[in-house]
Amino acid sequence: MASSHSSSPVPQGSSSDVFFKKEVDPTKHIRPVQSLPDVCPKEPTGDSNSLCVAPSLVTDQHRWTIYHSKVNLPAALNDPRLAKRESDFFTKTWGLDFVDTEVIPSFYLPQISKEHFTVYQQEISQREKIHERCKNICPPKDTFDRTLLHTHDKSRTDLEQVPKLSHYLDIVEVNIAHQISLRSEAFFHAMTSQHELQDYLKKTSQAVKMLRDKIAQIDKVMCEGSLHILRLALTRNNCVKVYNKLKLMATVHQTQPTVQVLLSTSEFVGALDLIATTQEVLQQELQGIHSFRHLGSQLCELEKLIDKMMIAEFSTYSHSDLNRPLEDDCQILEEERLVSLVFGLLKQRKLNFLEIYSEEMIITAKNIIKQCVINKVSQIEEIDTDVVMKLADQMRMLNFPQWFDLLKEIFSKFTIFLQRVKATLNIIHSVVLSVLDKNRRTRELEEISQQKNATKDNSLDTEVAYLIHEGMFISDAFSENELTPIAIDTTSQRNASPNSEPCSSDSVSEPECTTDSSSSKEQTSSSATPGGVDIMINEDMKLTDLELEKLANNIQELLYSASDICHDRAVKFLMSRAKDGFLEKLNSTEFITLSRLMETFILDTEQICGRKSMSLLGALQSQANKFVNRFHEERKTKLSLLLDNERWKQADVPAEFQDLVDSISDGKIALPEKKSGATEERKPAEVLIVEGQQYAVVGTVLLLIRIILEYCQCVDNIPSVTTDMLTRLSDLLKYFNSRSCQLVLGAGALQVVGLKTITTKNLALSSRCLQLIVHYIPVIRAHFEARLQPKQYSMLRHFDHITKDYHDHIAEISAKLVAIMDSLFDKLLSKYEVKAPVPSACFRNICKQMAKMHEAIFDLLPEEQTQMLFLRINASYKLHLKKQLSHLNVINDGGPQNGLVTADVAFYTGNLQALKGLKDLDLNMSEIWEQKR
Repeated sequence: MASSHSSSPVPQGSSSDVFFKKEVDPTKHIRPVQSLPDVCPKEPTGDSNSLCVAPSLVTDQHRWTIYHSKVNLPAALNDPRLAKRESDFFTKTWGLDFVDTEVIPSFYLPQISKEHFTVYQQEISQREKIHERCKNICPPKDTFDRTLLHTHDKSRTDLEQVPKLSHYLDIVEVNIAHQISLRSEAFFHAMTSQHELQDYLKKTSQAVKMLRDKIAQIDKVMCEGSLHILRLALTRNNCVKVYNKLKLMATVHQTQPTVQVLLSTSEFVGALDLIATTQEVLQQELQGIHSFRHLGSQLCELEKLIDKMMIAEFSTYSHSDLNRPLEDDCQILEEERLVSLVFGLLKQRKLNFLEIYSEEMIITAKNIIKQCVINKVSQIEEIDTDVVMKLADQMRMLNFPQWFDLLKEIFSKFTIFLQRVKATLNIIHSVVLSVLDKNRRTRELEEISQQKNATKDNSLDTEVAYLIHEGMFISDAFSENELTPIAIDTTSQRNASPNSEPCSSDSVSEPECTTDSSSSKEQTSSSATPGGVDIMINEDMKLTDLELEKLANNIQELLYSASDICHDRAVKFLMSRAKDGFLEKLNSTEFITLSRLMETFILDTEQICGRKSMSLLGALQSQANKFVNRFHEERKTKLSLLLDNERWKQADVPAEFQDLVDSISDGKIALPEKKSGATEERKPAEVLIVEGQQYAVVGTVLLLIRIILEYCQCVDNIPSVTTDMLTRLSDLLKYFNSRSCQLVLGAGALQVVGLKTITTKNLALSSRCLQLIVHYIPVIRAHFEARLQPKQYSMLRHFDHITKDYHDHIAEISAKLVAIMDSLFDKLLSKYEVKAPVPSACFRNICKQMAKMHEAIFDLLPEEQTQMLFLRINASYKLHLKKQLSHLNVINDGGPQNGLVTADVAFYTGNLQALKGLKDLDLNMSEIWEQKR
């Protein structure tokens, strides 16, 4: 009976069965059949929408399988088949050494007791009471419809009437029969339409079969081949990528051995480029490869090791380059090695290599001096190295010629040393400038590339729009269209690079060439150093333009520093020799020779390095100042001794002094070379002839002229002491003027030399000597002016002051001569009486003294000066005579007294004009008479 109550679900029509739907009579109102609840949701039920008559790609993918089953952890632990629950479910497979221990309570979790809930219970109890009160007052609302409950009252009554479980089956059967009776009409309708439904299903199955056959034929003819080709192309591309990836992995696997080979040949740049390329490949194309997980850190350590190796290699190179024999003609040692080292150091930003080179320069400069001293000392037999242990003490035992040769050798070695340093630094400087130029050109290319990419993006947007319009897959279009241009561009770059390898002959396709990412991401350009070595400039230089420019300036400063180092070591060498006053004891010739050598070295280093170093120049200036002081003091002392022993008598002029003066007349101020034999046979002259004029001089002035020429020649030999020499020479000329004035005009020679008196001849001779010096002051001034800087011309005023002082001195001597005669006139004419005989004794004495004066000065002074002097003496004579005549009341009245005076004056005039050179002297004796009142 139970089986009779079961009913199969009746399928209902849906919108999907439009081809086989039978029209239903609208007049018949069929009661909708309610289906029983589904036991299996995935099986067909009474719902027509869930009816599946054929396999479907849409529904099959959601079909339930055993993999959809899920069992939670409590169900697995509470297995009813086990008699006893396993306590070691989690720990039984942990090994024999596992020991189960109690879990210690955590110190961070507090112990919870009932007291912790006391506050909560107190707060919630009041709310609970209110809730219970409201529940009793307001009963729950019946959510069921009363009308629906009324239809089932009978059934519910029946169910409630079941007294015992034995009546359960009968009651259920009665209810089933009742339910069937309620659905009898639908049941019988379903039975009658079963055959019709079978026909519908048969036709539907045939239509579906035909549709599937057509679809299969269409798929085979139109789609299967094309899809197979696409699958093969995709498979081929994937195989190529896998092959290229494996090939790239094999290349990366050989990185470390290749780096070791490059390092063995000191190819640091190549090793660093390989490491950088490998790192880039590991981060981009081989990221996540488990076998290469440690390679990146290994390469980083290897890069640090290369940094240390390059610094050590550069230090070794610097030592070898600077300490090789200076006689070697090769300027640059292993230029390719140097270029490689510099590029590697720049690539790694190791810019302190210049400090290493600077330290090596200092050590080399010290060794050069030390080795030169050792070689020189070993050649001197007089120096016992066993007794004199210190090298500096051994060096101080050399005489000037030996020490001078040693200094000359040191300067020669330093010159070669600086030339080598300059050649090496030029190579380094050219490398830095090449990198700087490459950086600038790279930026320009990037700007051009960005402009091209902007244009390319615009065209790419248009192509994408076209592909969307045509209904193609955009990803496929990109993979096909972009593959060939990338391969062509990458291949061209690899072929353009001298270090790239061509694609192997077993390549599957052209895209294989794209696996070498370093060829497309890292470009190089070649340039050449001044030595002709080709260098490869990598784009992976981490230095900015500012850093490169600063480094280039530091290289130039290092060259300047090399010059300063050589000069500093030379200064220390000089000071070591000057400790015992050796340099201050040099004579003029030796010091001038030393000065010329040092100036030549200073000019050579300036020409090599481009800047003048000041340390050696300062030392030379210091020694020159000491030399000038000693030079001046020696000559001033010599002049002082000459003046103190000068008797102020006319001296003969040796031929060598005449030659000396003649050389000055030719426009040259220099000490003439001594002539052999001929000078000794020439007799001394009485006077010195200067430009046709005769100068009677004392011996001191002749030596003073020579001393003056020594000052001038010293200026030519040591230009740096020009200003000091000018000051010292001015002091010397002033000293001669003042001292000669003290000795002659001041009559100091009476006590110093022991002269009985200062004669007019002494005065005239002194005046003529002063005139000779005054004659040469303009020549001396011009000589110094030609050697002074324009800003130093103000020092020439010293010569103007000296000239004025000399002229004043000469004028004082002339006044002294006039004063001598003036006192004589005053003495003689004060006793003059107008009486016979004629000429009177007074006028005879006056004429006699005038003749002596003339005889004393005529051979010393020029005729013009003699005439001017006697005119002044005659004026004094007329003044005293007029005074005496006025005192005697003698007037020009033609009387006897007037005749006597006229006769005496005529006698005086005749005698004076009879003197040599005074014939044409205008005496104008009429001025002796008083004018008539």
